[in-house]
Amino acid sequence: MALLALLILCSIVYSPGLQGGFLFDDTPNLSPLGAYGGVNNRDSLQSFVLGGNAGPTGRPVALASFLLNDNTWPSQANYFKPTNLAFHLLTGLALCWATLLLMRLWGKSERTAQWLAVLNMGLWLLHPYMVSTTLYVVQRMAQLATLFMFAGLAGYLHGRLLLPTRPRAAYAWMSCSVALGTLLAVLSKENGALLPLLICIVEFCQPVSYPYENKPDWRWRAVFLWLPALAILFYLAQRINFSPDLWPTRPFNQVERLMTQPRILWEYLYHLWVPRIEGRGLFQDGFLISRGWLSPPGTLVATIGLATLAALAIALRRTWPAFSLAILFFLSAHLIESSVIGLELYFEHRNYAAAAFLFLPIACALAWTAQHIRPTAAIAACCALLMLLSFFTWQRATLWGDTNKLQTYWALATPDSPRAQNYLAVQLFKQGRTAEGMHHLEQAAERLPHSSLLTMQWLLQRVSLGIAIEADFELAKQRLADQQFDAQAVLGLRMITEELITSKQSTAYRKWTLGLLESMDEYPHYRRVALFRRLSPYLRGLLLLAEHEATQATELLSIAMRRYADTDAAMSMVAHVANSGYPAEAMVLLAQAHEIYLAQPDRKLKRSRQIYDMEFERVENILKEDLKASKQHTPSVPGISRTID
Repeated sequence: MALLALLILCSIVYSPGLQGGFLFDDTPNLSPLGAYGGVNNRDSLQSFVLGGNAGPTGRPVALASFLLNDNTWPSQANYFKPTNLAFHLLTGLALCWATLLLMRLWGKSERTAQWLAVLNMGLWLLHPYMVSTTLYVVQRMAQLATLFMFAGLAGYLHGRLLLPTRPRAAYAWMSCSVALGTLLAVLSKENGALLPLLICIVEFCQPVSYPYENKPDWRWRAVFLWLPALAILFYLAQRINFSPDLWPTRPFNQVERLMTQPRILWEYLYHLWVPRIEGRGLFQDGFLISRGWLSPPGTLVATIGLATLAALAIALRRTWPAFSLAILFFLSAHLIESSVIGLELYFEHRNYAAAAFLFLPIACALAWTAQHIRPTAAIAACCALLMLLSFFTWQRATLWGDTNKLQTYWALATPDSPRAQNYLAVQLFKQGRTAEGMHHLEQAAERLPHSSLLTMQWLLQRVSLGIAIEADFELAKQRLADQQFDAQAVLGLRMITEELITSKQSTAYRKWTLGLLESMDEYPHYRRVALFRRLSPYLRGLLLLAEHEATQATELLSIAMRRYADTDAAMSMVAHVANSGYPAEAMVLLAQAHEIYLAQPDRKLKRSRQIYDMEFERVENILKEDLKASKQHTPSVPGISRTID
């Protein structure tokens, strides 16, 4: 009954947040649902499920799960969020099962094991920190990875309990659980590869009374646990690189990231153990980076404190296994996302799996109180704690139910975040408060002079309003030369270009934007970024097309094609040139697009070869008809083949 009550309670407290909208990464990850008319046949299914770019694996299991809710785009977030909540409940059940089996393995009485499992699940399930994973649609990837990890751990522990009496069934359970759990978790999100290491942590943190003679055979452990865990550690070790320019798209290098993470991990722990209604949110680009052990001073203190906490957990693994498991499981679960890989510094959803046993010491303390002091006091404390978490989660879910209010709250709470200040300015512009928006941007740019995003937003708004002058473009050049690279600033540059080629803005604006792009091509911090190297000739080509400089535009688009090396991108450029009234130049680029298509592996194509062959033939026929109508001849562009094989 208690288990069912907690699940119902969780559903109720999350209900206000189910009406919220999409956020940040939702659109880039889900918009391919609408490519080519939606996911409605085998080719579009394969394109969407196997075409993900959120991580090295593409995360096909997570992408396939989104089809439970919609098969096209645009869509509505309230189609997806109830399913996220259902996965949250399932993940809680998997954690409950794993905790129950672990407590049995530790020799707890059945009644105590059941209550500890339910209470650990309840504290995790109702914690407000989990809202940002559950109600952020695209974080279903993190949810599913955690679900399969918890299920794999539970299956492993079930096999461990069978080992003394039914060894064959035990090894079957353990082998399948580790293998399938890891595979499905990795195909949902890459940190699922940590499951074998996390099982090693569970085995490491065992009480004195634990029956060590019943451990799996060392050869099985070597194959299913030790080697996969060592493979992850080796993978991370191979990526250690302390060069100062390792990540040109990040405002920090690897050393600075490693020094910053202990402060972040302590903040995670603080907010998990001392919950509050709302945290930092998703505007995390303003987090203070550690540039040295004493810059800020908390860097050294946090690092020493974290090392001491880990050492204490190792020392107490036999006498206080619940504490040791909580800490070592938490730290190990952060090993991929909080170490040497160049991800952004801080996100709450990284704690979804890491916090699995973080509340187990609290549950054990309450169980001890019930057994040795007064049961009513322990029950009252449990109820009070669960009700407090439920209230915080209800309040947080209510805030998440209003996306604009939520993002405004985050933006106001993070004045050092350029993205937050950019968001506030955009909201002012949407409300027609143009003067206030420009003033806010100028103040924010003065306070955050390193932000290229704010510079580009300022220029974009002046271009959109038609009040930009040449001096504005020159000022942007000067600022961008010294400011950090920001992918969102590049997106702003693309928006400026789209504004200039689709509206009747003056020729001078296009000329000045071309000059800005040419200057940025010379900036080292932009030249090092592949995104900008392929986007720059593309944008310059579009601007020259709008200026009717077809030959120069074709040369630049040819360069962009080679750098993108993608059939769909190439065909889009062909369409741009053809729709601008230059079928001869489009025919030239079509030949190059066909060469790119022939060289592109099947797994990277978004549609079948049969469809692409038909599309190339169709476009070629249209261009030939246009050429006949205009009586043009195919021009000669250096480096471009004229014919389709």
